[in-house]
Amino acid sequence: MQEKLYDSEAKVMEILWERGALSAKEISLIAADTIGWNKNTTYTIIKKLEAKGFIRRDEPGFICTPLVSQEEVQKTEAASLLQKFFGGSRKALFSALLEDEELTDKEIEELKALIDKK
Repeated sequence: MQEKLYDSEAKVMEILWERGALSAKEISLIAADTIGWNKNTTYTIIKKLEAKGFIRRDEPGFICTPLVSQEEVQKTEAASLLQKFFGGSRKALFSALLEDEELTDKEIEELKALIDKK
């Protein structure tokens, strides 16, 4: 996945990741209810997502299906953040994340287990 996923596009993708394939109309109704968007805004974003290869839109009914998982996007965005703001240093990223954060013993153990896997 090379393309950048912008905030408005991420909102539509979140709808699809949460609910699975939906018609463009269903997405627009959900977006109107949860975000306050009008139909044209939602349809424009759907077209952009399709052009970027994030979703596929099929007939009949303009059914939109996500082509990338939420996990794929999270990994790509995390890697971009790591490079953009921390020069690729995972240590600097984690230091920034944990600096002002109080962690529970359980969270500390879970983080240690993730590190031990590597």
